[in-house]
Amino acid sequence: MGLPSFVRLQLRSLQPTYDDASNPWKLLRNLTKQQWKFFLIGFSAWTWDAFDFYTVITALPSLSVEFERSQARITLFVTLVLMLRPLGAAIFGLVADALGRKRPFIINCVLLIVFQLATGFCQTYEQFLAVRALFGIAMGGLYGNAVTTALEDCDVRARGLMSGAYQSGYPFGFLLATAFWRAFSHTPHGWRTIFWFSAGFPVLLIIFRWMMPETDKYEQRRAIRHKGSNMRGSISDALRGSAEHWRLLTYLVLLMAGLFYLTHGTADAIPIMLSTQYNLPSHKITTIQVTAFIGAILGSWISGYCSEIFGRRFCMILLSVIGGALLYPYAFAPLPGVYALAFFEQFCVQGIFGIIPVYLMELSPPAYSTFIVGTSYHLGVLCASPALTIVTAIAGRYPLDPEGINYSMAICIFMACVYVYVIVIASIGPENRKPHLAEANMDESEEGDDQLRGGTYDISLWTGAHKGRPRY
Repeated sequence: MGLPSFVRLQLRSLQPTYDDASNPWKLLRNLTKQQWKFFLIGFSAWTWDAFDFYTVITALPSLSVEFERSQARITLFVTLVLMLRPLGAAIFGLVADALGRKRPFIINCVLLIVFQLATGFCQTYEQFLAVRALFGIAMGGLYGNAVTTALEDCDVRARGLMSGAYQSGYPFGFLLATAFWRAFSHTPHGWRTIFWFSAGFPVLLIIFRWMMPETDKYEQRRAIRHKGSNMRGSISDALRGSAEHWRLLTYLVLLMAGLFYLTHGTADAIPIMLSTQYNLPSHKITTIQVTAFIGAILGSWISGYCSEIFGRRFCMILLSVIGGALLYPYAFAPLPGVYALAFFEQFCVQGIFGIIPVYLMELSPPAYSTFIVGTSYHLGVLCASPALTIVTAIAGRYPLDPEGINYSMAICIFMACVYVYVIVIASIGPENRKPHLAEANMDESEEGDDQLRGGTYDISLWTGAHKGRPRY
């Protein structure tokens, strides 16, 4: 008995490669204007997607008063959004892979505008839940398209750095939501104002995207598709081709589930812990959260760049080890020290996420990248949706007193298990770090439809595209 052969191969391949590092400022300068435009539109869309989501989180107390429901009842919207995000990712991903990135992106932004405006006009709790559930479909559809738009044409040498920059849009969206909530919460219309305001920025995204063409990589793939295919045939081909890669999709969902348990387990329970165990006022909790998300932004940038030098999985595992080592002081630190520990813990957690956009893109067959990237990401979110519930349940078994629960111990126990899980999953996973985003040595017109199905890459064990032993 022993480890399966493919596991041994994966573990053997898990080592830092120490590729030559380029000056990050030089990498940024070498990007063309077109590449910068595509990146900025993807980054801006993802940032505002996060902003839209966090507007409800920040407005939670006001919504509870407005609709005369407990905050626990109001947070039901989170479950509905999480449940419908994979549906939006699948629908918009298939359409984007079959018919282009541009039109689905614009439709997605239009839906975000409609649902944000509608949220501001909701008069009942039931209306609010219905609108936010529909918002989940639009939110789910945007991620995969934004990633492919931002990174598909990116210079191969800069894609790790730009992946981290792209993912930093998520914590940046949280910071914007926090800042604008403080600006708008005291206006005559209260919480409704921030939703109406948030519906304005996607108009600029629509105009910007309308003026831009399809990405070069998509145009190249479209040129070698079978001519004369209609919309139904294109989507049918995309759906059939995506189903061929179920092994890869399953692996990515398992990885993303572990990562989202990390982010929800280390971030969502901390405000509750600081409030119930340490009795901190809300403004101090907000300051700690802002400090943590600043660390998250820096972690995304730095780890994305380092993954280009040392490898994607190696950096994920290293950050998981460091983050796991920080768990105990992070959960039990006294007030002055919690700022630094929150900064570095989220530096590690979101540092892993900074690698994810390019990692998902590199593993996804180009013809189905939007579908696989978006669907795996949001199915991982859905799988991790019980994270806060699990932490709370564990905390209830370690009471501080008859009326309290120990969130610190629960965070340490549960998150240590999650870190181990992420290390194991990353260790046995594939890596395709020199592939197809900016191929210098690959002519797509010569590779033909076989390349469209991902058959020429060294991840055949996971995609099922070829039989035989994968190369590492």
